[in-house]
Amino acid sequence: MTHKHPVWFDSHRPMSFGLMLPVREGTMGGETPRFNDLVVMAHAAKDAGFEALWFGDHLSYQQHGETVGTWEAFTLMAGVAATVPDMVIGPLVSCTGLRNPALLAKMAETLDEISDGRFVLGIGAGWNQPEYEQFGYPFDHRASRFEESIAIISEMLRTGESTYAGRFAQTAGAENRPRGPRPQGLPILVGSNGDRLVHSVARYADAWNSDWQQQPEDYLPLLAKLDAACDAEGRPRESLIKTGSVRFTADISVEKRTAYTHAVQQLGLRHLVIGLEPRTLASVQDFGNVIALHDSMN
Repeated sequence: MTHKHPVWFDSHRPMSFGLMLPVREGTMGGETPRFNDLVVMAHAAKDAGFEALWFGDHLSYQQHGETVGTWEAFTLMAGVAATVPDMVIGPLVSCTGLRNPALLAKMAETLDEISDGRFVLGIGAGWNQPEYEQFGYPFDHRASRFEESIAIISEMLRTGESTYAGRFAQTAGAENRPRGPRPQGLPILVGSNGDRLVHSVARYADAWNSDWQQQPEDYLPLLAKLDAACDAEGRPRESLIKTGSVRFTADISVEKRTAYTHAVQQLGLRHLVIGLEPRTLASVQDFGNVIALHDSMN
């Protein structure tokens, strides 16, 4: 069920900015982020000009051959949503294989209520096989499982109920009640660059995320693929919100970072997720200079 007028959040900018918050062990300037640390960073992000906060959704993470622990994203998002006003909040992205899709839709609806209509449900098929094996989730047929999951999630969020008989997921009159502050449903963002799942993006999503792309020209084939998928679905190309993601290290100048943000805005991106290294309060505050320079160019 596509939207000619997609559900998305309002911004005074042609392209808004979101911050990827650190949620894993050792990722906040070498320390493990505590909840209060994230609240302080979220407020600093708001002051710097960010409009959204994004959370990685993993149960564990593999880095340099070792398992790194991580906070559970949805519990964390609920706390931040209740504590930090006026910021859009969402997972980038939630692995649909880790939760029943109808339950995931209800979790999203509840978070939209807690945040007073500031939640975006970012979803993807998942990729981190070790965490699936550690926690007992099947890793096979991820594309097929995702296609069934997003069909159910869309029904639950758009119509408030779902009856679906799939190979991997089923519902029988599942109801999404009570409803949150947006009767038309909250935004669904899909993070995928796959040739197959791009069709699910065009069919169901309000928004798409590029995954991490370090050069503006890297977006060109991805955007062309999205346009082709929208054409195949009979969906107006402009009705799909395009968003990007990029990682910046502290040694990259304000001018070079702003050149990137301006270039991807010119490509039609409506939102850009920023990952910072190091992930510290000072890095967040410093990026405010990039946002200010970017704004001055519009």
